[in-house]
Amino acid sequence: MNLVRLRREWAPDVTREILAGTVVALALIPEAIAFSIIAGVDPKVGLYASFCIAVVTAIAGGRPAMISAATGAMALVMTTLVKDHGLGHLFAATILTGLIQIAAGAFKLGNLMRFVSRSVVTGFVNALAILIFLAQMPELIGRGPLVYAMTAAGLALIYGLPYLTKAVPSALVTIVLLTAVSMIFGLGIRTVGDMGALPSELPTFALPSVPLTLETLRTILPYSLTLAMVGLLESLMTAAIVDERTDTTSNKNRECAGQGLANVTAGLFGGMAGCAMIGQSVINVSSGGRGRLSTLWAGAFLLFLIVVLGPYVAQIPMAALVAVMIMVSINTFQWRSIRTLVTHPTTSSIVMLGTVAVVVATHDLAKGVLFGVVLSGLFFAHKVTRFFAVASTREGGTRTYRVTGQIFFATAEAFHAGFDFREDDLTGVVIDVTQAHFWDLTAVNALDRVVLKFRHHGVPVEIVGLNAASATLVETLGTHDKPGAALASGH
Repeated sequence: MNLVRLRREWAPDVTREILAGTVVALALIPEAIAFSIIAGVDPKVGLYASFCIAVVTAIAGGRPAMISAATGAMALVMTTLVKDHGLGHLFAATILTGLIQIAAGAFKLGNLMRFVSRSVVTGFVNALAILIFLAQMPELIGRGPLVYAMTAAGLALIYGLPYLTKAVPSALVTIVLLTAVSMIFGLGIRTVGDMGALPSELPTFALPSVPLTLETLRTILPYSLTLAMVGLLESLMTAAIVDERTDTTSNKNRECAGQGLANVTAGLFGGMAGCAMIGQSVINVSSGGRGRLSTLWAGAFLLFLIVVLGPYVAQIPMAALVAVMIMVSINTFQWRSIRTLVTHPTTSSIVMLGTVAVVVATHDLAKGVLFGVVLSGLFFAHKVTRFFAVASTREGGTRTYRVTGQIFFATAEAFHAGFDFREDDLTGVVIDVTQAHFWDLTAVNALDRVVLKFRHHGVPVEIVGLNAASATLVETLGTHDKPGAALASGH
């Protein structure tokens, strides 16, 4: 039984896993070089990082078939650190980033993904698809009709070949054929080798050459915290997307720790921090990758390509890889979300569009997701307040208030405003909260204010119907039932 489970987790179809990993490895090279340039470091730093991170997350990560490597979002955070302090501090920051992420996994922060709404996930996916497409434009605009023709031919192969056979990923065939055409006919178009020199040696283990002082920690900690947050956010969002595409589940807390271990390893072997890549993950899944073997092979084959087959890899035309990434962009975008804009609730559509707008405008996925989560929370709080009410009846000298709904920071003032503290001839007040629930300190504080105000006017108060959770919260945080309780000055 364990062997069956391991086979399903690692390699449901060995051939497809290897072929999918091969496509990913080829597509990783130009991106790793480009991200190294963004960070202001030698291309080998991004390539070594991609190798280390892919291999380690294949083993330790919580999401089989997801590809992690050096990424643009992480590279942008490193730019100032590299410029002001050098490579040693970058490697140290990468290791510290990994340690923070391991701690996040230990504290089960991956569970926070449950607070990210479906609208935010859709916005994240659509924004990333747009960014992937826009990132290809520098390789197309102004490059001449030959590049356009090669890219068009690549797209035709990618989408046409599956009608003939699905034995081999069409993206892999496209890269091989267009590279052969470019080399045979000497087309002279831009290639992978034009982006930067490929390393010819294996990465070596080395501790960062920085002083182990408090000053070094103060320098790298802000960068490491930002890198850890951005990396985990992108990785967990990508894991959720791969979950949906493969109709499987993943262990988000294990993924946090796996990303951390991968970054620690990258920092110790001369690499920069990285995280999951939705584009490469989509390539992997679209090419048939479902297990950990595809990710492991992508990292291992990447190193083989750059160290052993470097001269040949350098001849891959960028037009071929642009065609692959345009395919990724098209496949990633949730086209159905356009049709559902008019059928889904308006607030959901606003959250989705807002997330897309912020990500595309800032090129920062973390800001877009944070914006979407906050906006979702505000809309939710507003929606909950519409189902909150305080009604009352009077029998003799006793007024009974019946509270319905959720009492928390957004409804606490409405709860307080539902009571009349100056009603004449009252001999008692009953607050029936059988149909209500108290959620936070603000809610309990509002209850305290209500009870103490009635007492201040000489009216005794009885609270009935508290459920177990609310009763525990009120007993722990409330003050109205404590000796000496009184209104604060000014009330």
